[in-house]
Amino acid sequence: MGSTGGGADGLLRPAQVCEQYPVFSNVQALADLRYRGEGPDYIKTAAGSAGRVFYRRSAIERWLDEHTVRAGGQRAA
Repeated sequence: MGSTGGGADGLLRPAQVCEQYPVFSNVQALADLRYRGEGPDYIKTAAGSAGRVFYRRSAIERWLDEHTVRAGGQRAA
């Protein structure tokens, strides 16, 4: 199964996020961000461990933009 949905804002599984965005070092690190409420917005198909997690590409890009630091140490607006 490739990215779900078409177009530039398709859904990505956590492993695909880590493959395409090396800033997320591995699936467990991404899960830790999710658990702490510090990671990108995500979709969960059901409550508990039965639910599958997906990320919209736009949510990943938005999170990266929010964590981009400009020269001088300030976050980009």
